[in-house]
Amino acid sequence: MFVVTLLLEINKVTTSNKSMATSKDPVRLRRRTTPSGRVSLYLDIYHEGSRRYEYLKLYLVAERTRADKEANRETLQLAEAIRAKRLLELRNGVYGFATAKPKARFFDYYCSLVEQRLGEESKGNWNNWRSALHHLRQYERRESIKLSEITPDWVLGFREFLRHDARAWSGNFRKRIDDKPLAVNSQVSYFNKLRACLRQAHEEGLIPSNPAKAVDGIKEEEGTRMYLTIDEVRLLAQTECTYPGIKGAFLFSCLTGMRRSDITRLTWADVHTHGDYTRIIFRQKKTRGQEYLDITPEAVELMGERGRPDALVFPDVHTANCTNNAIRLWVARAGIAKDITFHCARHTFATMMLDLGTDIYTVSKLLGHRFLSTTQIYAKVLDKSKQEAVSSIPSILGGE
Repeated sequence: MFVVTLLLEINKVTTSNKSMATSKDPVRLRRRTTPSGRVSLYLDIYHEGSRRYEYLKLYLVAERTRADKEANRETLQLAEAIRAKRLLELRNGVYGFATAKPKARFFDYYCSLVEQRLGEESKGNWNNWRSALHHLRQYERRESIKLSEITPDWVLGFREFLRHDARAWSGNFRKRIDDKPLAVNSQVSYFNKLRACLRQAHEEGLIPSNPAKAVDGIKEEEGTRMYLTIDEVRLLAQTECTYPGIKGAFLFSCLTGMRRSDITRLTWADVHTHGDYTRIIFRQKKTRGQEYLDITPEAVELMGERGRPDALVFPDVHTANCTNNAIRLWVARAGIAKDITFHCARHTFATMMLDLGTDIYTVSKLLGHRFLSTTQIYAKVLDKSKQEAVSSIPSILGGE
């Protein structure tokens, strides 16, 4: 009944039968593909020189069946009805856009952004938005502070708070974190969430200017990439591991570069055989990107006998802590003096590919990186020109 009523309003507002707004409309229906692959519908509203976005929490699905097409048709119909209602409110002067600006409270607005991103962002990124909120509340105790009160000095103060005073925190009460400073990359992430919040508030016309624009960000810290050499991987393959399932999954990651989070979710339905080649088609948990990964015969061998389509390929890989503890014992048994975790297998794959002469663009695609700069870190780790330069230094201690 709600949809029918709103559709009647469409006819009052416009005689056009177009399902999407034209470029001259102050209310436009837009689409945005979320990291999870869903298509989110939202309104782009422009009124009296100000702009804001209204996320409808309506989503389009991949049209695999007739039922999917019908569901999308009804979703678009509802979204268009809401768009027409907002247009009617604007024309009647009852849309509460400008009056809300002076009273908008910062924490209310930030929380609304967190809520909007639930289900749209990856779990890790959404948790970063939530963690940033915790630190913002530690920094600013006034829950009623308004967006209009946020100044460049306030933003600078939050940046310095993250760098010097903030302490590591977990929203999971079962996970104990000692009283220690935030990691640099956490500082970067939380500060960027504030910047994104203020940028959007400015775009929506809630504040006349963006106070974060005048403040430099926090420089991201390069992490150490621990990896194994090809000879060390071969040594591990010949060394007994208490947990064969973990051994197989780790070596599989060394040969494919897949993350633990993707390997633990891999099912036989994701494994496709094309003649002499085997390809894995999966969606990365971290980036939500769809990947098409060709794998070697040895990687196929490590998967074992094919099971049911819905069965896990590696069912014996447990929690990260248990898995990493088992790997450390296995590595020590092999006589390798390195602190190796499961994720080091991905680093091993990347450095191995570069060492074998694979170009960096191909390696980037194999790893599913969105940015080439991420892959270039591995090229820096394995810089053969530096190795050759150092090896050319003549002996100074041998007397010759």
